[in-house]
Amino acid sequence: MSEQDTPLNEAEPPIEVRGLVSRFGDKVVHDGLDLTIPRGQVVGVVGGSGSGKSVLLNTIIGLREPQGGSVKIFGQDIRYAKRRQWTAIERRWGVLFQQGALWSNLTVKENVSAPMIEHSRLSRREIGELADLKIALAGLPAGSGALKPSELSGGMIKRASLARALALDPELLFLDEPTSGLDPISAAAFDTLIDELSDGLRLTVFMITHDLDSLYKITDQVAVIADKKVVAMAPVRELETSDHPWIQAYFHGARGRAASSGRDRAIAEAAG
Repeated sequence: MSEQDTPLNEAEPPIEVRGLVSRFGDKVVHDGLDLTIPRGQVVGVVGGSGSGKSVLLNTIIGLREPQGGSVKIFGQDIRYAKRRQWTAIERRWGVLFQQGALWSNLTVKENVSAPMIEHSRLSRREIGELADLKIALAGLPAGSGALKPSELSGGMIKRASLARALALDPELLFLDEPTSGLDPISAAAFDTLIDELSDGLRLTVFMITHDLDSLYKITDQVAVIADKKVVAMAPVRELETSDHPWIQAYFHGARGRAASSGRDRAIAEAAG
């Protein structure tokens, strides 16, 4: 059996990046980046502006071709994936893009139904019922399915996009700045939703974020991109002890201290 025909391996990590090189002309964004996302974990991905977080995401999901290295999804090297293998991979992941990326001319229900129409053989009635279920699962109020994206608030757009990302019952969920642009209350509610869904559905989550509250609240580990590589990957509390200058500035600045203190208070209150 050739590498091109190798089936997806259930024992392999959902994401495995090795020696990734990403360039734009003469500008090198990633130079030998390695990253493995363990199954069933929520992993936050952080880094400074221009560190290549979105470039990494787009490379992993096949929207951008790397200049070197390899990306494997569920054990499949995406460089060699045939059309049917890409289809199988895409059925196992969902993506929430930063701006939602909903089709503006479709209703929420039609947006959520679209992946099922493309990738399943379900009847229209079954798809409609499942779309309603995903919309409710994402925490949207009754009647939201009939609305167009232009009629939604920022928080509702995030939830509608999440409902679409969950349409095919994925094992792997990509979140690109999921709380960006939300007020603190809406952001906290969205964090809680992701936390509950990741536990209840046993999702593996790759989450790009700059939201320190999210990192402290819902991640199992955080991968830090700096110096064109992943310089550390560990639980937040371990990263707090890192001597890397960027990590020190990020987690021990005013916002980092506030997020850490807030997490400590929440834990103490929950313990009674």
